Amino acid sequence: MYIAMNRFRVKKGSEETFEQVWLTRETYLDRMPGFVEFHLLKGPEAEDHTLYSSHTVWASKAYFEAWTTSDEFKIAHARADNSGTGPLYLEHPKFEGFEVKQTVRPRESDAA
Repeated sequence: MYIAMNRFRVKKGSEETFEQVWLTRETYLDRMPGFVEFHLLKGPEAEDHTLYSSHTVWASKAYFEAWTTSDEFKIAHARADNSGTGPLYLEHPKFEGFEVKQTVRPRESDAA
């Protein structure tokens, strides 16, 4: 498993617009081999920004890398910061990639 994350420092007052860009765009992720799941996370607020993170789980790093060179990736990111109101974040998103080394799941008896 591989987790790809981008951290966004969204300008104060731009949170709703930022969320709407994500909620209303087609991601094309579900068309990609090896895609497992996606989450848009909202984190703590600071004086000048609110922290967000996109969290995508892939079956392997190779599947993630294939996504980043795909036509679907280019189309999905064409309006990444195009809200019509100017830049929504303070700086370019920071990418972080992680190879999963351990996964813990609830026991079958605990899951019910």
